[in-house]
Amino acid sequence: GAEEPGMEAESQELQLGCGGGGGSPAAGRSPEGEERREPPQASVSNGGDEDSGRELVELKVIWNKNKYDVKFCLDSTGAELKQKIHSLTGLPPAMQKVMFKGLLPEEKTLREIKVTNGAKIMVVGSTINDVLAVNTPKEAAQQEVKAEENKKEPLCRQKQHRKVLDKGKPDDVMPSVKGVQERLPTVPLSGMYNKSGGKVRLTFKLEQDQLWIGTKERTEKLPMGSIKNVVSEPIEGHEDYHMMAFQLGPTEASYYWVYWVPTQYVDAIKDTVLGKWQYF
Repeated sequence: GAEEPGMEAESQELQLGCGGGGGSPAAGRSPEGEERREPPQASVSNGGDEDSGRELVELKVIWNKNKYDVKFCLDSTGAELKQKIHSLTGLPPAMQKVMFKGLLPEEKTLREIKVTNGAKIMVVGSTINDVLAVNTPKEAAQQEVKAEENKKEPLCRQKQHRKVLDKGKPDDVMPSVKGVQERLPTVPLSGMYNKSGGKVRLTFKLEQDQLWIGTKERTEKLPMGSIKNVVSEPIEGHEDYHMMAFQLGPTEASYYWVYWVPTQYVDAIKDTVLGKWQYF
């Protein structure tokens, strides 16, 4: 009737849970008998969870071309998964965009959103050091461009732009909402013209950190980091729409112009392209 050695420690280990219960960290003993305390996310690890007594799911976390094989508790929330990703990548939760069949909800468990073994979890975002390194020169370039613009007449009055704007609004232009800022829609932005007067659409592939510029002839897939700056200006007489340019090189000839951008998406486009979308 005597208990086997180690049964008490094993019982304590089974009570660790998967986190998210709001209780205090559980205590246990290591194989060497030394007392230890588990942090709230102790059950989130890449292995060794077989004795936790909880159902685990195997995930493939992909971030910045790196892949991580992770065993994670199926009853943990998206917020707890972000904490795990932080421990793996150094990417703070507030700067993470975690994707699984869309944006991963922080308040729901992986079981509730039907995550299964082998699921791929896409993570987009930059560390604070990366953001500072990338944005500092972009912001300086943006200030230089703005200073230069102030010396010129409004963009929409310049001859090169008038030949496009004088065509009027495209038949399939997207509705605009003046005085409102909105997040980017889940569908591509369409119903716009490019510099040659052809139809153009913009697709923001956040999970790939790319901007796709599509025309009837082809689709250009541009890494966000290759876009040095974004310029925009309201169209006179139609201030609820903007003309916008993406700077792809050092000279004005490298600007890709898009006309009739709904004003409610202008700030979201700039923040996304310039690497600030994670602060939405």
